[in-house]
Amino acid sequence: MARRAAYRRKRQNGFGMLLVMTVIIMMLVVVMVKSIELKQKLAGYQAREAQLMEEIEKEEQRAEEIKEYEKYTQTKQYIEEVAKDKLGLVHEGEIIFKDED
Repeated sequence: MARRAAYRRKRQNGFGMLLVMTVIIMMLVVVMVKSIELKQKLAGYQAREAQLMEEIEKEEQRAEEIKEYEKYTQTKQYIEEVAKDKLGLVHEGEIIFKDED
């Protein structure tokens, strides 16, 4: 009887170990799959971050160009150009030639 009890304990102990190992392997697989998914998400986020940084750089450059244009619009030269082009004004004594076409 003692042998049977010892054999039964060994068998139950082995079965328990098998169950524990199975659970640990399953958990390991789940962790690995989630890790791969997270790495893929990270790569996507890094690509998006690079794209957004490029857009920020372009917008900053555009803002600088707008500031330069704003300064230009405050100059006398710009005012004279607008007066000539849109209003048809000329300086005193200036001769204007027009095409006959």
